Amino acid sequence: MSLLSSILLGLVQGIAEFLPISSSGHLAIAEHLLNVSGATEIPDFFDVLLHLGTLVAVFVAYWSDIRDMILELISGVRDLARRNTPDPIPPARRMILLIIVGTLPLFLVLPVKDLVEGLSDNMYFVAGALLVTGCLLFVSDRVRHGRKTERSATLIDVLIVGVAQAIATCPGISRSGTTITAGCFVGFERKFAVRFSFLLSIPAILGANILSLKDAVEAGIDWASVPVYLVGVAVSAVVGYTCIRLLKMIAAKGRFGWFAYYCWFAGAATLLLTIVTQ
Repeated sequence: MSLLSSILLGLVQGIAEFLPISSSGHLAIAEHLLNVSGATEIPDFFDVLLHLGTLVAVFVAYWSDIRDMILELISGVRDLARRNTPDPIPPARRMILLIIVGTLPLFLVLPVKDLVEGLSDNMYFVAGALLVTGCLLFVSDRVRHGRKTERSATLIDVLIVGVAQAIATCPGISRSGTTITAGCFVGFERKFAVRFSFLLSIPAILGANILSLKDAVEAGIDWASVPVYLVGVAVSAVVGYTCIRLLKMIAAKGRFGWFAYYCWFAGAATLLLTIVTQ
């Protein structure tokens, strides 16, 4: 893989991971156009490394929330040892429980992980998934604004959002767009829907990285290419943080549907190019 390809893919990942337009779909399209698929011995290894860069962006953008949850986790263990539970439960401690429950549906994807990853080679599927993402975003702006936050969201609410995240493992289905839309449907306050979506991505991205690194070590890594990969990771982190700030502003205005038109265009263009080039 060339340095330019790494930078371009890092740029695509940073933009598409947090803006609701599907990073996996855009990476699949970019790899297809740049002819860099299979650049590593492990399929999608570089893609997951790019997700690691955007994970750094989440930690920087939401460090105060993450710090509070870490402190509450320590306090929770201490309270458990003392058999003492505060009433009401602190919001940060409740957020930990919501994220754990919201992550559970991802385990249902593990048995079909290879099948799902293989869909990135099917440009017809990616194009159709982008069109579906556009429809979800278009509908999300027409949902009544909710008021639920970590203080009032139920376990059923976050489980529904978690199922949406599991579905979004398919390339072309936006993880952020789908989880934010699902949050809006169950009555989340829009800013909370965005914040919960990004915090929910932490265990998902960490898990994907652990699985990918395990496979990569077993098969062998082209260490000579690692510096080139790290450039892409750095680009995805910087661009990702910028896009998080942008999406926060968009969420305040409730204009997620703007991205629907882009997804429809990208899906239609991908479909047309695939038909013409095959």
